[in-house]
Amino acid sequence: MNIYSIASEVDPFAKTGGLADVASALPKALAAFGHDVRVVLPLYRQVNRERFGLRATAARASVTLGQQTRTLRVWEGTLPACAPDALLRSAKQSEASGAGRPKTGVPAYFLECAPLFDRDGLYQDQGTDHPDNLERFSVFAQGALRLLSALGWKPDVVHAHDWQAALALAHLAVGALGREPFFAAIGRVFTIHNLAYQGLFPRDAWRLTGLPDEAFSLNGLEYYGQLSCLKAGLVFADVLTTVSPTYVREIQTPEFGCGLDGVLRARGEALVGILNGIDPEEWNPQTDPHLAARYSAQELAGKSLCKLALQRNQRLPEQHDLLIGMIQRLAEQKGVDIFVESLEALMALPLQIVILGTGDPRYHEQLTAAAKRFPGRLAVSLAFDTALAHQIEAGADAFLMPSRFEPCGLNQMYSMRFGTVPIVTRVGGLADTVVDVSSATSAAKTATGFVFEEHSARALVHAVRRAVSAFGEHGLWRALVQTGMRQDFSWARSGRAYVQQYERAHARAIKAAQGSRLEGNPTPPLQPRA
Repeated sequence: MNIYSIASEVDPFAKTGGLADVASALPKALAAFGHDVRVVLPLYRQVNRERFGLRATAARASVTLGQQTRTLRVWEGTLPACAPDALLRSAKQSEASGAGRPKTGVPAYFLECAPLFDRDGLYQDQGTDHPDNLERFSVFAQGALRLLSALGWKPDVVHAHDWQAALALAHLAVGALGREPFFAAIGRVFTIHNLAYQGLFPRDAWRLTGLPDEAFSLNGLEYYGQLSCLKAGLVFADVLTTVSPTYVREIQTPEFGCGLDGVLRARGEALVGILNGIDPEEWNPQTDPHLAARYSAQELAGKSLCKLALQRNQRLPEQHDLLIGMIQRLAEQKGVDIFVESLEALMALPLQIVILGTGDPRYHEQLTAAAKRFPGRLAVSLAFDTALAHQIEAGADAFLMPSRFEPCGLNQMYSMRFGTVPIVTRVGGLADTVVDVSSATSAAKTATGFVFEEHSARALVHAVRRAVSAFGEHGLWRALVQTGMRQDFSWARSGRAYVQQYERAHARAIKAAQGSRLEGNPTPPLQPRA
């Protein structure tokens, strides 16, 4: 199949979170199955053209919003290919392997518009959203589609990720662009990475979408008097996916639905949960270049050396106490509020904590003050640092994720891959990937971490106490480490699940196109395809 992935960030070119990891790893997995996959993202200031060998092309993509037309210059590169041998073997054994030889890279296109994308921060500046984000990502979404015409390459499926790309599906469904013959019979797939980020803007900014006025309605993008970019994906996709089976169930409830649970229940037939995978080559303690020592599930001595190196790097005493890592966006969603509330109780336990992340300025202040208050016990780095992230995953004994909600989560999978035991709340993908320690799961050798039900400081402290106690039992802890390291979170299985959904979306698109021709109706209806 020809698959076109539209995402606002893609690792390693530009990244703020897990979306970039998925938008990089999934295309590589699909390419390993033999599919022709291409990705597109904005040419942000942080994209290093020299480092990634980007080339300016002759292609141009023009987007008109009201009276203004922006012409986007197109750059091309290749998504670094590091699909693991196991994935390639699986691909060759799959039905998809008949589509062609596994590729060595995925074409990546970058849309250049300096006034919109050449600035610090992908979405924000010092914690505040860029005021022109609607225009920025409206231009990106339309430009990504216009690029296809310029390339002369037609996808079977357009896969849009999160609100920043969702308008592309609305343009295909009800916009003038979607009525062009070139764009007929293209399946539309939308992935919700985090329902809480909806791309909400005032009604009077509607002209910046470039969509017909009738699309601002209850069955379109209208959301309590505002326009919701995310809703464009929810309403106009042939297939809706999100990033874990548990999160699918959660977002159809008022508690987790962010005001959109009714829309999601109405589209329940199109909604599928596919657990994210990770790149086993990038997160491999036997080969990781960022680590002080290499190790495996059978030979764990190197992990102890990684712990010592992390303690030295973070100026913590080199002692045997449980070392807990945290790498996350510093936001309420991630449970930073209950972590701060629990610090007094945690610091009374024999443990050390290393934190890496950026986010809400109030948490920057609170954590910085706490690190000064508990020197030698708590180390805080307010930064984005890839090398240090790998070193924390390898050097920590346990990894804390006290999320209020977590669509999938990747760090708990990275942690298990590195033999670092996760401590998590039972929500979303955390519930789908971490098996709580109990007498039954320990006996069955299926336990991989510590899971707490109630999202509170009290429950967090209780879970950490359980981890501290287990850390004192060498046999139990080693079993947890080794069981976690044996888990398979590669993209091979998830990639096949996505292919099935692409085929489903493409079939719906072909059926709808045939129906429109028979009815002689060139105007798409303002509703999802049946």
